Amino acid sequence: MSQSRHRGAAPPLEREDSGTFSLGKMITAKPGKTPIQVLHEYGMKTKNIPVYECERSDVQIHVPTFTFRVTVGDITCTGEGTSKKLAKHRAAEAAINILKANASICFAVPDPLMPDPSKQPKNQLNPIGSLQELAIHHGWRLPEYTLSQEGGPAHKREYTTICRLESFMETGKGASKKQAKRNAAEKFLAKFSNISPENHISLTNVVGHSLGCTWHSLRNSPGEKINLLKRSLLSIPNTDYIQLLSEIAKEQGFNITYLDIEELSANGQYQCLAELSTSPITVCHGSGISCGSAQSDAAHNALQYLKIIAERK
Repeated sequence: MSQSRHRGAAPPLEREDSGTFSLGKMITAKPGKTPIQVLHEYGMKTKNIPVYECERSDVQIHVPTFTFRVTVGDITCTGEGTSKKLAKHRAAEAAINILKANASICFAVPDPLMPDPSKQPKNQLNPIGSLQELAIHHGWRLPEYTLSQEGGPAHKREYTTICRLESFMETGKGASKKQAKRNAAEKFLAKFSNISPENHISLTNVVGHSLGCTWHSLRNSPGEKINLLKRSLLSIPNTDYIQLLSEIAKEQGFNITYLDIEELSANGQYQCLAELSTSPITVCHGSGISCGSAQSDAAHNALQYLKIIAERK
């Protein structure tokens, strides 16, 4: 949706001092240009650079809506879209339709919801944006990204990011935080590759009906490890809590991520968070005289919590 307001005479479509040109010819000669690019080039040649302003931003509603106003010379137009980029494109398109001599020349604003990967160079794809647009299109909650781990030497850092969408999770790793996010988003998109953009479907129908490890499944699990935890004391010296938690995670089908906190505690100890991909997510804190002991303490606290949950009726 777009609106326009013609506040005066439009800038001339012909310029003699820099060579004769028209907006219509510019569009025809450069069909691959977006409305924003064409309007900017037109503004440069007419010395009326387009100015964009965000008039409205409704991000709290189920489907975000943005409204942008563009002013070029005496022309002011607005455009709406589910992203800021799309709203700006539509505002620019409305301005161009006023400025160009032949109003029959139209722009096809690309559908932001399901970009066609076959028509885009691979290095220009944006899986993070594509996943968000896909979630909006199908009425899912927006994906959330959490940096769960970073390590490695200074010259070769590795980052791990968790992407959550509804009750599901994927993990991505990369040499930068951005690359880790991209890789996590790409894993989700790979699962959704067979979805038609016209179909509005439940996420559980795509990924599966299982919500992974829930409190209900934990209490009723016949698994050997979780039942051993119910009967065990967690105060026995020299117990490898990290290994024990790992075995239970493997049996019950959830992942563990340890996040080392850079800031020391008030008494000068290292700190760590252990995050379990249960449903709901479980996060437990740990501290110790080293990073390893802080992780062990976090695993110990997570085991205590799982033991309490598993024993409840």
